[in-house]
Amino acid sequence: MDSQIYLPQSEKLNIGYLSHAFDNKSECYKLFWFQAIIRKVAAGQTEITFDELVDDMIADAWYMVTEYHLNLGPRDNLEAAVNYIYNLRGFRPSEKKEVILDYLQNTDDPEVLRYKRILISNVPYRLQSPFMQTDTAFWNAGQKKLAEKINQFDHLIYYFEKINGLGSIIIVQEAWADYIIANQLILEGWLKCDMIEYLQKRNPSVPGISDKIEPPQERKLADVQKYWKLLISIRDIHEIYDNEELHKNDISIDHFVPWSYVAHDEFWNLHPTTRSINSSKSNNLPEWDAYFKSYADLEFMSYQMMWKNEALHTQFDKCSREHLNNADIRQRLYRQGLSQSEFETQLENVIRPVYESALQCGFRQWVYKEYAHERND
Repeated sequence: MDSQIYLPQSEKLNIGYLSHAFDNKSECYKLFWFQAIIRKVAAGQTEITFDELVDDMIADAWYMVTEYHLNLGPRDNLEAAVNYIYNLRGFRPSEKKEVILDYLQNTDDPEVLRYKRILISNVPYRLQSPFMQTDTAFWNAGQKKLAEKINQFDHLIYYFEKINGLGSIIIVQEAWADYIIANQLILEGWLKCDMIEYLQKRNPSVPGISDKIEPPQERKLADVQKYWKLLISIRDIHEIYDNEELHKNDISIDHFVPWSYVAHDEFWNLHPTTRSINSSKSNNLPEWDAYFKSYADLEFMSYQMMWKNEALHTQFDKCSREHLNNADIRQRLYRQGLSQSEFETQLENVIRPVYESALQCGFRQWVYKEYAHERND
């Protein structure tokens, strides 16, 4: 990807050097490091510690690793740091960034500090390599000596005030700070394109990468919820995870295969449950053998009623404009006249490969606690 075309030019700065900052991305650290710099500068801060930037890196990677199960690279220390904190502290995958940052700023856990020191070992120096005409031997120096050598070059984005581990400081130059502030949105969009390109290479079978580089957003499922509430008003419906009757005043729309993997709200992957069960399921996969048959039965009943009831069919058509985007799947699953066995086979053919792929990416299988208790009796 030639990202240079996305960057506004400047009479004072050599933007061509900046445009090549991410040409060689064997790891993702440069992207997260520069993203953190942009945000700090845009907030008015030009004197920044390594510690502040690496905390932002970990917090920015949090959702990608814990919520979306993305692979950041082979033996990636940023991913490892997130997983260590997640497994140790029990934070939620969708934890607010402020909570993660507060923990990182105050922790004295030696393993977290070890990861942070690894993350600052190269990227603060290597990011600006396009600005410097150097040979390989240039980089063979300790961090203090390397910082001194880098500080001899002109027109860099930032210079090193001191080198003292995580307490090291960079000073973003005034002209570059002005450029970053003036072009923040364009720079963030440029970084986003590079991040998507990088993650797609590392996660070739994962859908919706472009939706997985930001914190989870509230999803718009009002029409789907209206559909199921209307169906509940027509006939009794039982929840697939605990077999209890559903009521309109306690209904939540669940993604059978978690949204964190599929990154879409397609109708064939949605069904009603209760708020408490949906919260319990979180972004896990329902155990296939325990729940798929009940799911298929519920979806087939919905399919039958949609073709029998005019009001329900009208609401289905409204849902389909937003939540049925694949014409082939619509024809396979929702054409009139399917038998139950035909419908179930088609539904399994659509959803099983997606389910298996999510399983391979590390999404955990889940069984509702009451059902699990019944199975163990």
